[in-house]
Formats: sequence, structure tokens, C-alpha cells
Amino acid sequence: MNHLVLASASPRRKEILQKLNIPFTTFSPNADETLPTGLQPSDFVVTLALRKASLASEHFPQAAIIGSDTVVVCDELILGKPKNREEAEHMLKLLSGRIHAVYTGVAIINKGKTETFYEKTDVEFWELTETDIHQYIKSGEPFDKAGAYGIQGQGALLVKSIKGDYYTVVGLPISRLYRILSAMGLIIPPN
Repeated sequence: MNHLVLASASPRRKEILQKLNIPFTTFSPNADETLPTGLQPSDFVVTLALRKASLASEHFPQAAIIGSDTVVVCDELILGKPKNREEAEHMLKLLSGRIHAVYTGVAIINKGKTETFYEKTDVEFWELTETDIHQYIKSGEPFDKAGAYGIQGQGALLVKSIKGDYYTVVGLPISRLYRILSAMGLIIPPN
């Protein structure tokens, strides 16, 4: 079995990948996340996932690489990570009481072959008060997460419902990833 590298600095992606019970290394590729405007969200996340995986493959040419990227989409606006408190507040107000989509793209590079996919999950927020928003921002959680919230943390208190894969919202759709890694021969199911 090839050495596996997760091209991500995200502790959440690392925790999710650990569910596969296979050894892997993490590598933060420090990829440029600017892309031309007008891309569909699915193309946006797959392109960035592939960019991260490609950078990691330069450092680990013999390894199988997994890259991933997540965005939140509301009113056709792609929401990445907020740069400051004001951006976080704006994003949370935009999402308040509404349904938005979360896209996670994944790219796998192994032995010169590349597989990419994305998953989409719809998330509905409760109607948020100013106090809800300010308390959540005060927690510090919004600042390293697309759409200014993390469903796996205190951000769970903002979420009314989801339709789709929970792990897509967290940042790595592990069930589909498992099936693709298995099909590529990168995971050997237990006997």
C-alpha cells in the first residue's frame, strides 16, 4: 500500500481521515486560493483541492495524496473563511434563518492518476439574534472556517437541519472518499 498524505492543515480533516484506521501524514501545501470569478462552486472546490494535492505531490512524489477544499454558498456568493470580525458577522447574518449549500471538493493523486469529486450538503440555520452572532464570534470559532461557522463545534447551535452528508460540511466526505480509495487499491478492507 502506498504512503498516504493529507494535503491539509485542517485538524478537522485529519480527525475525519483517522476514522479509516490507516496511517497517513499531513502536509500543509500553502496553496494560492485565488481563482477566476465565475466558476461554479463545484468547480471552485475541486480546482482548489487539486491545487493543494498537486503541491503536496511535488514534495511526496511516491505517495498517494488527498487534497480537499470547502466553501459555503448563499445567494450564489461563495463564502470562504472570514478575514475579520466584520466579515464573520456579515456572513452569519446572511446565513441566518436560511438554507445554504456547503461544497467540499476532493482530489486524489496516485501514481500519475488523478481522481476528483465533490459533495454538496444543504444546511438550514435558525433565525439568529444579534446576541447569538456576537456570542459565536466571541468564541473565536468562525475565523478559520468557510462561511464563518463550524458545525462540529459551537456552530452546531446555529444549525436547524442538514440534508446530505454531515462530513461534507465538516470538510471531508469520508464515506465517498473511502469508496474511491478502496477502488484505487489504496485501502485494503479487513478480512
